Amino acid sequence: MGGYATHLECSFTGERYPEGRLHNLSDAGKPLFARYDLDAVRKAVSREEIASRRADMWRWRELLPVRDDRNIVTLGEIESPLVPIPRSGGRGVVVKDESRLPTGSFKARGMSAAVSMAKELGVTRIAMPTNGNAGAALSAYAARAGIECIILCPLETPEANVREIAAHGGRVYRVDGLIDECGAIVSRGAAQGLWFDMSTLKEPYRVEGKKTMGLELALQFGWKLPDAVFYSTGGGTALIGMWKAFAELEALGWIGPDRPKLFAVQSTGCMPIVAAYRKGEEHAERWENASTIASGIRVPKAIGDFLILRAVRESGGSAIAVPEEDILAARDEIAAKDGLLLCPEGATTLLAYREALANGWVGEGEDVVLFNCATGLKYPLAERAGSLRKNALPDLSSL
Repeated sequence: MGGYATHLECSFTGERYPEGRLHNLSDAGKPLFARYDLDAVRKAVSREEIASRRADMWRWRELLPVRDDRNIVTLGEIESPLVPIPRSGGRGVVVKDESRLPTGSFKARGMSAAVSMAKELGVTRIAMPTNGNAGAALSAYAARAGIECIILCPLETPEANVREIAAHGGRVYRVDGLIDECGAIVSRGAAQGLWFDMSTLKEPYRVEGKKTMGLELALQFGWKLPDAVFYSTGGGTALIGMWKAFAELEALGWIGPDRPKLFAVQSTGCMPIVAAYRKGEEHAERWENASTIASGIRVPKAIGDFLILRAVRESGGSAIAVPEEDILAARDEIAAKDGLLLCPEGATTLLAYREALANGWVGEGEDVVLFNCATGLKYPLAERAGSLRKNALPDLSSL
């Protein structure tokens, strides 16, 4: 069912590179994209056949790069559900809940694709920087594939993630720096031939797994697309991947030209993409002293900054920074009103939606998707439990 990838292409210059061999960045130092023979895909499979398959990430097999099915490394990447949040979000607002995926986050999609390709191309050792969930996913998929992995994380990485990485056999090290500084160490080791660098967008295939979120949206919305998508943005592979997915679907004739407005959401504690968007710039400057409770978006410098900004602008969306001090309150509100415990990154999207609604960038009742990228159970929660003495109970009506 595989084998439709034809080549890799520099996302900045368009220069072509052969697929079927290991690559990191292009000669221009930019991310590479996998390209497919979409005419052959169209002849081989219909959207109706896709829809009839088991509802998981690999139903999109023809649009994923692995050639030999025996190399697919999977832990059961389900199609994540769309869950309405009428009390906190209002009519038309749904959460695409990526917390249902293996290791509890959307990172499973990228790692399933990337580790599958690493296996196919003979990689035996991988290294990567992480703010938490990506490292947890890599360690799980590397364990599944029998590939050794080394993971570097900032000191502020959630403890649950660090221990999860180690539990899956990953060699994890805390580093006294931010994620881009961890990445610089990984790059140094890769240059010495010690490992393959699996950093965000520094290899071509994590984004291929992430694009399945966009493919799923098209199917779930009846081969149309929602009016707006809000995604918390650090390295940006999710927005970049979805934008790529929409283009491929249109080229196949499976959707029309309409696109959702894409909103890249960051915290005021780390907002390089928002700052660049406001200035009309193509690239973002490094955000100094980055700090946010939403650790997954504590990315001071994204290598795919121009791709994020391009997708946001082409879609007619925006980049929004939400107040750092409001994030946990938004998370708690959704949990208490609608029963979904989002991660802090996911909670930022509700705040951004409300700002977009107030500014008229989206309309009341439009089809809006807020992405929850990970389970909230990996993050510290406030202690709010009362206590009772079983032999000295109060009037139970007071409870």
